Amino acid sequence: MNLYPAIDILGGNAVRLTKGDYDTRKVYDADPLSAAREWVEDGARCLHVVDLDGARAGAPANLDHVERIASELGVPVQFGGGLRSLSAIEGAIEAGAERVILGTSAFTDPSLLGQALGEWPGRVLVSVDVRGGRVATEGWTETIAGGLEQTIAGLSARGASQLVYTNVDRDGMLEGPDLEEVRHVAQVVGGDGSLIYSGGIGQLADLEGLAKLGEASLDGVIVGKALYEGRFTVAQARAALGD
Repeated sequence: MNLYPAIDILGGNAVRLTKGDYDTRKVYDADPLSAAREWVEDGARCLHVVDLDGARAGAPANLDHVERIASELGVPVQFGGGLRSLSAIEGAIEAGAERVILGTSAFTDPSLLGQALGEWPGRVLVSVDVRGGRVATEGWTETIAGGLEQTIAGLSARGASQLVYTNVDRDGMLEGPDLEEVRHVAQVVGGDGSLIYSGGIGQLADLEGLAKLGEASLDGVIVGKALYEGRFTVAQARAALGD
């Protein structure tokens, strides 16, 4: 599985939230590029960048940081946050994002998702974020109707087979993933799709547990706070995942 160190940008800083609550922000680096460079120098082969300002505002607000990270570090960057129009998606790709992640817009604007998948095949992922058992949108502040299985089936029917799954209730808690939950989601996605998991990684054993699930669709893991807190290094995480 691939390791995706996370760079969450809020107010121009690299931060982490707890359970998606903007009021719990903790600044880890005043410069997102500096944080990203540390992960790359430690061995990261790809990065996960989220524009938290953009997610809340509905339009990207930190593409300048994406451009700096992508151009100066030379590793693939997947980017999400406020991508709710074709022009916003195009702007992110022009800024250097190798792949883009649609969240709210994938559920509120079906035509946009279809157009994006057609325009940039293989480069569009959909973020399925779950809070309290419900799929969350609008920067994790709202939930939508429908169960998880129904949501994933609907996305698959529309051609969206690459997903990022976040358990918001575990995000930033460092208490580990629910391995049976991840197994279930991976099986719902199926072998024809791919899944990147995020939420609650706190120790190497969490990564080893995910790797041992052996689910064909489970393609990667996003890790943020545990790396910032020094619980393990990028190199150790990659080894635990067999990356």
